[in-house]
Order: sequence, then structure tokens, then C-alpha cells
Amino acid sequence: MRNVTDRTSNPFGLRPPFDRSDPDDRTAVFGYGDANADFHVIGDYPGIHGGESTGVPFTETESGLAIQDVLRETGFASGPRDEPVLENCFLSYIHMCSLPDGEAPTAEGYADLERFFDAELRAINAHILLPVGAQATDHVLREYTTQRRRFDLEMGALHAAEIRGRGFMVVPIEDPAEWGDGDFAAIVSRLEALLASDYRQTKGVATTVG
Repeated sequence: MRNVTDRTSNPFGLRPPFDRSDPDDRTAVFGYGDANADFHVIGDYPGIHGGESTGVPFTETESGLAIQDVLRETGFASGPRDEPVLENCFLSYIHMCSLPDGEAPTAEGYADLERFFDAELRAINAHILLPVGAQATDHVLREYTTQRRRFDLEMGALHAAEIRGRGFMVVPIEDPAEWGDGDFAAIVSRLEALLASDYRQTKGVATTVG
């Protein structure tokens, strides 16, 4: 048992470099959950995946709550929707800072926050990385695997696949806004299979897509 910390929200006390949030929103939506987790769910930014009001990733928005439904179905999440209790699972964003309503992150914004996300990811040191959507998947495949050149980032094809990383297994999740029939079941099935396996042996797993 690593026992990194027992803090649930922002367990490492990160302080982002800028505040561009609307007046009633949180400055940033920090990482949240079990800091000793083996499974790390990685979203894009609060405007898409939620948390500007709650301060908790994957709350409030339709896409965020759909991911939370997957976590509840697989036993990672329980309790209130706006402040779930997480076990063996950690949630964070590659762009944690809130932005004015309707504004998307710039390339510079992602770059400014990259070191904060990277520090948190390495501190959690999960075995399974679960990036949600094309932006997060692109970042994780580029930075934490040698596999990015093999894929054209077609999220429908990558959804619920297993991709070997540098000490991680990456399982991309298509953004729920794009899900079709069977996509919810596919990621639930993949997670259940991983939980039933010796998933901690991630350095020895083969890359499989489909």
C-alpha cells in the first residue's frame, strides 16, 4: 500500500499559474479521488467535462456524468453525484483551469498547464491511464507512450482499446458526446476485464486495438 496521501481533492496542493474563470466558477478543477489509485481517468478541461461549480472532475456536464456512470457501473464510484466517493480511481484534467463560458483552451494554455498535470500523473503513478476524448488521448499517447505515430486518433476505433505505454497501459475513451450503441458497454466490459486480470503487470502487456 503506497499511502501517498489521504487528501481527496488537490492532494498535492497544486497552484495553477493563471485565473481566467467566470466570477462564480472555481479557479481550477483539481485532481480528485484516491491518490493511491491504479486507475487514472484523464479529461480535457472543465468546460467540457464539468466541475466549474463543484470543483470535482466529471460532474455537472452530460459528458462528465456519463463517465461517472461508467465508474459507478464498474464499482469505482459511489455516493453523491457532485462529490463521489472514489476507490482505486483518480480523476484529473490536462487543462485544470476554468475559462469564461464558451471559451476553449489555447495551445499556450495547454502548454502552461502541462507541467502541473505531469507532476500529478507521476505522483499518482497509476497502472492504467484512461484519457477521455481526442485532446487528452493525443496528449497521453504522445507523452507517456511511444505509440502515437501508429494511430490517426480516430476515437471510435481507439475507444476501449489497450495500448502499451512506458510503464502504463492506456485505454482511450471516446468522448461520451460521440458515443453510439454499445460504447458504454464496451468501456465497462474493458474495465471489468482489467479488474479481473493481473493489470499491475502493465509493462508486459501487448498493444491491442479493437
